[in-house]
Amino acid sequence: MKKKSANAVITSASMAKAIDHTILKADARHVDLEVLAQEAMTHGFGAVCVNSCHVEQVYSILKDSSVHVCSVVGFPLGAMHPKARAFEAQRAVEEGAGEIDMVLNIGALKSGDFKTAQSDIQEVRQAVGDDIILKVIIETCLLTEKEKMLACKIAMSTNADFVKTSTGFSNGGATIEDVRLMKQTVGNSMQVKASGGIKDWDTAAAMMNAGASRIGTSSGVTILENAPK
Repeated sequence: MKKKSANAVITSASMAKAIDHTILKADARHVDLEVLAQEAMTHGFGAVCVNSCHVEQVYSILKDSSVHVCSVVGFPLGAMHPKARAFEAQRAVEEGAGEIDMVLNIGALKSGDFKTAQSDIQEVRQAVGDDIILKVIIETCLLTEKEKMLACKIAMSTNADFVKTSTGFSNGGATIEDVRLMKQTVGNSMQVKASGGIKDWDTAAAMMNAGASRIGTSSGVTILENAPK
């Protein structure tokens, strides 16, 4: 039997809702954030994803729309003090973020200090409350397969909502294999966000078919403009 095309079951509308329209570069200007927010409303993206210092600005534009505001915290290294990261997350929520993407304490995980890796996530969850969508970035390019599975299991134990592949600021981004492994590990208890290096429709669709329900990308407009007709 002929295998279905990865693009066949995904519509432009469903792809748009899955996209976290992202700008995280250090030199992002106020005008760039305004364009990001306007594009998200125009194309029906699910969320915008920005650094915490930009939450207030984008929320002021998006507050009456269906587009969520997502803030990264402890970004991109995951190596800040847990109290500082929790404060950053709480402040982002106070300024309008409905979603938080936090970076796992990767060094703790790789040291076998699973208690610290877990408690860091729990600190953020406690700071923002249960109604905020919490995604844990595990930075797959720095982990072995066993560590990826452990990271997912730690996130599962903390009442987080998603595991996310990558920051996009390390030495690799999302891969089909990693998305599939993460989804197999978390099952139906969590969702998976694929992020890092996703720049075209075929790649985004393949990530979704592998198990991702969110796509983090700065190329959302291009992806939709090149959707299959």
